[in-house]
Amino acid sequence: MLITTNENLVIKLNNKDAFPEMFAKEAKGLQLLNSANALKIPEVVSFGEIENTSYLLLEYIPEGKQAHTFWKDFGIGLAKQHQTTQATFGLDHDNYIGSLPQNNSGNIQNAADFYTEKRLEPQFQIAAKQGFSFETTSFYKNIQHEIPDEAPALLHGDLWSGNYLVTSNGKPALIDPAVAFAPREMDISLMHLFGGFQDEVFHYYDEEFPLANGWKNRIELWQLYYLLVHLNLFGSSYLGGVQRVIEKYS
Repeated sequence: MLITTNENLVIKLNNKDAFPEMFAKEAKGLQLLNSANALKIPEVVSFGEIENTSYLLLEYIPEGKQAHTFWKDFGIGLAKQHQTTQATFGLDHDNYIGSLPQNNSGNIQNAADFYTEKRLEPQFQIAAKQGFSFETTSFYKNIQHEIPDEAPALLHGDLWSGNYLVTSNGKPALIDPAVAFAPREMDISLMHLFGGFQDEVFHYYDEEFPLANGWKNRIELWQLYYLLVHLNLFGSSYLGGVQRVIEKYS
């Protein structure tokens, strides 16, 4: 936190050469989420570079205790955000998930193609460079029939429990996104991966914007992307999880 004479702000810093334009892209993502007018998102104050350091200056959101409607507000707000759409999957710029690049380019109109080409395959390629190899031919063929043909949704993209806050008035707020227009079940699956979300958030979400039939059976399929990201960032402790999902659909 940055304390000034007028207000408190959040400042994020990193090496501009190690992570080119990371904060510029995060700023775009935050502004896009804000434009959905669905959940509280910190306002972008400024971003830029000073010598070899990149910075992102954000509104500071004081934290409080959950209101009794917190999970209802979260579910309805996320559903509203996911109803923000565009004609194709992806985004007009690439960005990051954690410290890894996330490819959003191309005019892909099919959810399964987007997931395999822009999410899974780049992570499999990174894994191969680190010595992790997988047989994916039958896996890719089989999942084409598993993924529902839904419109692109405005995703937070990295929606684990560490990336939401409780505001001073007890409402949900989202931080640290990896934004794209992508299959909405990706956000839902990550919310299930590490815990930290009450079941009622999914109940209210589904009431507001019903999920496609069989969504619970697809949770592991979508989680594969995030398991690969963790494998590539943190190593072999995530290898078993990746292998189990591949085997399930092969």
